[in-house]
Amino acid sequence: MSRALKFFALVVALAATCLAQDLASFEKRVTVKKLSNGLTAVVCQRPDSAPVFSFFTNVDAGSVQDPMGKSGLAHMFEHEAFKGTEAIGTKNYAAEKLALQKVEDAYAAYIHERDKSVGRDEQKLKQLEKAWQDSIKAAQQYVVPNEFSEILDRNGAEGTNAFTAEDNTGYFYSFPINRLELWAYLESSRYTHPVFREFYKERNVVTEERRMRTDSNPIGRLIEQFVAEAYVAHPYHRPGVGYYSDLDSFSATDAQHFFDTYYIPSNMVVAVVGDVDPAQTMAVIEKYFSHIPSRAKPDERTTTEPPQNSERRVILHEHSQPMYLEGYHRPDFRDKDDAVYDTLADLLSEGRTSRLYRTLVRDKKIASEAEGGTGFPGVKYPHLFYFFALPVPGHKPEEIGDVIHAEIERLKTEDISDDELKMVKTRAKANLIRSLDSNDGLAQNLAVFQTLYGDWRELFRSVDRIDAVTKADIRRVANQVFVPTNRTVGIIETAAAGSGGAQ
Repeated sequence: MSRALKFFALVVALAATCLAQDLASFEKRVTVKKLSNGLTAVVCQRPDSAPVFSFFTNVDAGSVQDPMGKSGLAHMFEHEAFKGTEAIGTKNYAAEKLALQKVEDAYAAYIHERDKSVGRDEQKLKQLEKAWQDSIKAAQQYVVPNEFSEILDRNGAEGTNAFTAEDNTGYFYSFPINRLELWAYLESSRYTHPVFREFYKERNVVTEERRMRTDSNPIGRLIEQFVAEAYVAHPYHRPGVGYYSDLDSFSATDAQHFFDTYYIPSNMVVAVVGDVDPAQTMAVIEKYFSHIPSRAKPDERTTTEPPQNSERRVILHEHSQPMYLEGYHRPDFRDKDDAVYDTLADLLSEGRTSRLYRTLVRDKKIASEAEGGTGFPGVKYPHLFYFFALPVPGHKPEEIGDVIHAEIERLKTEDISDDELKMVKTRAKANLIRSLDSNDGLAQNLAVFQTLYGDWRELFRSVDRIDAVTKADIRRVANQVFVPTNRTVGIIETAAAGSGGAQ
């Protein structure tokens, strides 16, 4: 209790500093501009920070946008975005361009013969594969490997990275202030003049990534099968890293088509945060990013997941520790009760005072880790509220499920305490402050919220919505959503020694 009170006092103190970091103060330092080609730029000045800036480019496309039969393509382009441009990463682009086209022509001929269902000529197939591999070697002679990343490193870039999620793709790093124009040139050029070099070599890297993250990882296998069971229609059911058959088939030409469709200015938000001059920074962004070609915005419609009307279960027998996972379908981030789900996630999972930790880990001592949360596998479309726990030796996943269901019943039938609700609301304010503390974290938040809501200010208003959540809201939502017919369960059971568990 003493530790809990000390923690609460710290959280209150942090929340009090929000007076200096409220929406009004940020509105004075944030500039937003939509360029003529449709790209949105957000610049936040932090004059007291070090002479560096961070940026985040948010592309409103992720693995949900992967075409049918080409899962993993969004992730594949993320890798290719670091391969350089027409001016970077090549010894002779004119010659390389011709060589790369020969690679595509040879690959198309090889795939056409390889994928014939009737009448495939094995001898011809070997010849076509050799011709394709020879064309790759011919194109490689023009490549300057890793030049794009090496330029960043030489000029002081920190935290260079990117990710592909179900809903979006993000690119980010930090740079010294005096490299602002170099950053704008480099970042804009990979969306203006991308070159799909070393594509099939990189495709092998992604295939190995899938092997490590999913096929050789029991938890990865469970999550992939769990999500596929929870979603039968919506693209969330496909793995972002891609299926093997797709990774073994799609081409650089397919990646170019994906880029042309989704990497368009109206689908992109670029946020810059640091000790920058807003007017100068915006002028530099406009100078370089306005050259990205504008094209029609793609159709954003996806297949709507039909209502679930029975419990679904996935059970894996593995030579590994057991695991319990369950999820319930909920609406997307625009739902009027989104803040209620955030409140439930905090109540169930945030720290050692959370309900699941206290019950499963501290009191009953049947789990080493336990949490519940929202936003899985994404937020842009209707998604899942999940519960997760790792049983300790001597306890089975089913025991975990029973305790979680008892906690759910408490949410349905009993109001949470005043102290619990106050703690959640105070913590929401403190978490917002923490997210504003670093330039890179703030840049990501500004870009993502500007993309999702069309207004970065929703980052602050989300806390206000949590502050308005009532005890009755929590009981109402829990009764609506946490019902057995809306439940998908995923379990890893430890296979007995010598048995044929999954490999």
